[in-house]
Amino acid sequence: MPAPDRLDLTLRLVRGSGRLTLAELATRLGVSEMTVRRDLDQLQEQGLVRRVRGGAVALDVPADEAGFDVRAQWRSATKARLAAATADLIAPGGTVLLDAGTTTAAVAAALAARFGAAPSPAGPLTVAVLSLQAAVRLADQPGIRLLILGGESRAGERSLVGPLALSALDQLRFDTFIMSIGAVHHDLGWSEFDLDDAAVKRAALRRAGRTVVAADASKLGVQAFARVAPLSAADIFVTSTAPSPVAASSSAIGAGGSSGNATSDAAATDAAAETLAALRAAGVDVVTTDNPEEFPS
Repeated sequence: MPAPDRLDLTLRLVRGSGRLTLAELATRLGVSEMTVRRDLDQLQEQGLVRRVRGGAVALDVPADEAGFDVRAQWRSATKARLAAATADLIAPGGTVLLDAGTTTAAVAAALAARFGAAPSPAGPLTVAVLSLQAAVRLADQPGIRLLILGGESRAGERSLVGPLALSALDQLRFDTFIMSIGAVHHDLGWSEFDLDDAAVKRAALRRAGRTVVAADASKLGVQAFARVAPLSAADIFVTSTAPSPVAASSSAIGAGGSSGNATSDAAATDAAAETLAALRAAGVDVVTTDNPEEFPS
């Protein structure tokens, strides 16, 4: 996993739990404790966490410094490729439930580009959104019938959560749920960093004929705070291309990294590969996009 992605996941894990030990972070990220220490030191230098004996605790920062607007720019080309591949899986005239997140906001833009110009002979595409960010991208599109589900807007993310969102989901049924995810692991399954987001995803899974998960390869082999569902809950997983263990080790050493860095990178890559294998074994159709920027040689 590229270091910037690992830093982002580390920060979200610490914020989701409030406090985590080195061992807990190493297990969830699939890296060595030495790597975790270096990452936490970097995050502390940026004023994002506070290092304590054996781990780190979260610090309060303004939501807009670590929320949607910041992360939306991260690997935007990767998100665009994932979004296009996901939109290709949607049939005209169907009903779609679109999750919150930066990748699914990109999916919203891709759906608008593909279906928005005019209704198809099968009728407009109906899209219900769990995010104010997605709603903006889908509004005023002649070929899309936009439904904004109720709920509380979570600060920074603008995802719709809480009892109103859960109640609205209980009244509807969708052909496809397009789900974003914070982490996916061969043992834990699909998991999220926020309890409210996880609860909404669990409810959404029960209301869809099929589920398509869209997430880049940095989520593979990672364990987040709140379990959402087993791997078999998804039908299709659209992701970017993960590196081979040999490529990951060679890249780390060639970029000036130590053999210790290479070992931890290879361990994370092994966890990602194991998770991909577990997904396929669970009957999930894995669709990968060609993504040279994700893991440069």
